[in-house]
Amino acid sequence: MKIRKLSVAVLFLLTSSGMIYGQQVVNDTVKKEKNLEGVIIRGNGNKKSETALLLDQKKAIIQKQSIGAEEITRKGISNVEQGLTKVTGITTVEGRGLFVRGLEERYNTLLVNGLGSPSNNPFQKIIALKQFPTDVVGKLNIYKTFNTNLYADFAGATFDIETLTIDRSFSKVEFGFGYNTQSSFKDFKVNPNAYTMNGYLGLNSQDRQLPDEVRNYVPSNYNFTQEESVKSFKDGWNADQIKALPNTNIGFTTSQKFKVSDTGELGLLLSLNQGTKYEITSGNKNQFISLQTVGKMNNDLYRKEYIYELESSAMVGLGYKNKGLNVALNAIFLQNSSNSISDFTGYKDQKEQDAGKRFFRVDQMDISKFLDVQLWASQKIGERHLFKIGGSWVKNNFQQPDRKISEGFLTGRPNEVEMTFGGNNLIRQYLDVDGNNYLSGLAEYSVLLGEKGDRQSYPWQLSVGYNGFFDQRSNSYRFIASNLDNVALRTVVVDIDNPQKTYDNYILNGAFHFKEDTNENGYRSNLYQFVNAGYLNLNYKPDDSWDILVGGRVENNINITRYKEQSDLNFNNLTRNQYFILPSLSIKKNLNSKSNIRFAASKTITRPILIEYMPIVYINPDNENIIGNKDLKNSENYNLDLKYEIFPTNKELFAINLFAKKINNAIERSYTASGNSNGVAITFLNAKNAILGGAELEGILDLSRLSESLNQWSLGSNATFMYSKVERSPEQLDQEKPVNFTGTLKERKLQGAAPWTVNADLKYEFKNGQNLPHTASLVYNVSGSKIFTVGTSGLDHIYERPFHQLDFVYNAQLTKNWNVKLGILNILNSTYKLEQGEDGTIPLDVRTNLHTDYKRGTSVNFTAGYTF
Repeated sequence: MKIRKLSVAVLFLLTSSGMIYGQQVVNDTVKKEKNLEGVIIRGNGNKKSETALLLDQKKAIIQKQSIGAEEITRKGISNVEQGLTKVTGITTVEGRGLFVRGLEERYNTLLVNGLGSPSNNPFQKIIALKQFPTDVVGKLNIYKTFNTNLYADFAGATFDIETLTIDRSFSKVEFGFGYNTQSSFKDFKVNPNAYTMNGYLGLNSQDRQLPDEVRNYVPSNYNFTQEESVKSFKDGWNADQIKALPNTNIGFTTSQKFKVSDTGELGLLLSLNQGTKYEITSGNKNQFISLQTVGKMNNDLYRKEYIYELESSAMVGLGYKNKGLNVALNAIFLQNSSNSISDFTGYKDQKEQDAGKRFFRVDQMDISKFLDVQLWASQKIGERHLFKIGGSWVKNNFQQPDRKISEGFLTGRPNEVEMTFGGNNLIRQYLDVDGNNYLSGLAEYSVLLGEKGDRQSYPWQLSVGYNGFFDQRSNSYRFIASNLDNVALRTVVVDIDNPQKTYDNYILNGAFHFKEDTNENGYRSNLYQFVNAGYLNLNYKPDDSWDILVGGRVENNINITRYKEQSDLNFNNLTRNQYFILPSLSIKKNLNSKSNIRFAASKTITRPILIEYMPIVYINPDNENIIGNKDLKNSENYNLDLKYEIFPTNKELFAINLFAKKINNAIERSYTASGNSNGVAITFLNAKNAILGGAELEGILDLSRLSESLNQWSLGSNATFMYSKVERSPEQLDQEKPVNFTGTLKERKLQGAAPWTVNADLKYEFKNGQNLPHTASLVYNVSGSKIFTVGTSGLDHIYERPFHQLDFVYNAQLTKNWNVKLGILNILNSTYKLEQGEDGTIPLDVRTNLHTDYKRGTSVNFTAGYTF
């Protein structure tokens, strides 16, 4: 059944909510104390408010920033990724995750309620955080300095998503739609099976699995019969031409609180969310190649891409509280389905004679599923003792099933392409990454020591704990291609949007058949990772002005990679068993009641992203293949931070933070000569080391300081400036130099490190005659040019240029029950650009140095919610 109008289906799947893991017990309120003539007055405040979180940031011993439910609502933030980009030094760049202090996503780690969380995508270090809706988020914590109870995989930041605590009963229904200037109501191409009810629920991937004839067998160059070549593949080569509808989202959240005894409370949280998005982009998608003495264009291509994306989430949580006991059982389910049609025209492989005539299409589906079940508990005994324990089981799967690539030549007539059977002109690819078992656990005992005296707090706190995880991944990558049977029938002209019937007729007439083209050696690999760590923290407060935290962590990291290479009959086993001793020190000095100075030092590590060390050659039709490096090493990081911060009022902050890092074996994305094509491939190499240094500046200003007429206005702004320098490894030197080069390569920056980032937020807030809040915010962010991919054979690097993001969000509480949000996103509609640099050791002789460019259009989103 085709969807021709807005759907309101909701995917009823399980997922989570729950309890907070941190240095203190989970609480629902922030306690505020004021001593008046010997009487202590206690009040309750919203722990998730911006004021409360700023106070929490002020008091924390480690450098921690948070964004809570209030700020999430005010800024119209719809997912976790958007929320984190409002924090100092954090930017997101076009679907490549979050950059912290200019460092790429591989330097970050994700926790959910304090428990480890794997990525559900081999191309990303952590889950695409846009998949987490904010309806059930209580607080987002960002740790920029290391403490030993955090996982050691830390150089940029650790993100901890605290799901909503069940502190009140409510139910909320929310629905919205969005208009995009570049896609809504425009001509749009989509796989026919994606634009159905099954596609809406992400179930169309079932029709794109490997055929039964080869699914459970070792590759054996299986030849499909004529009948099998027609009937065994349930997803075809056609594309539907439709009109793109507005983007939509719908959600339901309910939180219920029950009294189960005089002191016990039970809470239930359920949230269901579903969203659709249409996107059209177009622009250059070129490639450059070194001929050792000159750089040329290997590909000169124009790409138009249509992406139909569906996101589903479901969360359920049970919480029980009784005096000092807190228990939570949570489940989180996330599913993302991206269906894309990408059309390329131009030439590749330096065949300029094909300019304007060469055509290839990629019909691709990326589907990821993530299920995280958590059980967490804490018990406070008296004032001094606290026990915490938790565990999670995660099942996550990623597929690119039946990724179809078809190549031919344009005839000059609309939609017509001349196809040639055989070779690599009709290819089906099947990538499966199954993470069926990820187990994470934590256990911690904390005790308060010494006597309170007049300070109302204990001078010593000792914490001893364990955390770790086990991750198992099974990876499969297989190919099926057309095989020519009759030379006389090798070419045909087809309507490229409706070629299926023609292909079937040619198969039945003996022109070609499908044949598995997977090599038995190397099609499968298994990756195992065991991380077990014990840690100890000692927090000492000699008086009210000093806070000292000393910690040590011993982490054992075992990696096992089972793989085959071209000539192997049996699996190879590559095993690494490493121990890391990781100290940390944090010191905070209260200069007065409104200002602090902080110092932090630590040693940490960085583990690579899955695709970076997976033993695979991932094939792309534009010759830019990805080659995993199974020998990639973990980085070892040495971190220093010095920060001064002042809080003029409970709503204001000014801070400067100086930081420095040395990263041994820094991991970098690099080009290398491709053995599988005429182009270049992307691989990942260790540098010898990298040195980084920089400063972060942050300010939150109440504009009533300038004029009383501006008492409803505030300005938040932050900026990061960073210097980086890489010392190349011998392998990198060989890659970057052209043949017979005897000079010295120029100094360069760390790949992926931005020299500067800027975020700003202008807020206007008022209450109407019914005392209901209205807020308008203008939010801007940008980061400086950075190396996207390190160059090879004398070519300069590919650079990612600044992308300016400006959003306007208006949030209004119309009545006690109704609220609305209006967002105008990507107002500037800036062009995203990757460019080939011109400062290599060989000259460029090219038409353009653009590698990639496109625009996403401006989106106008409206959301209405009813709470009851």
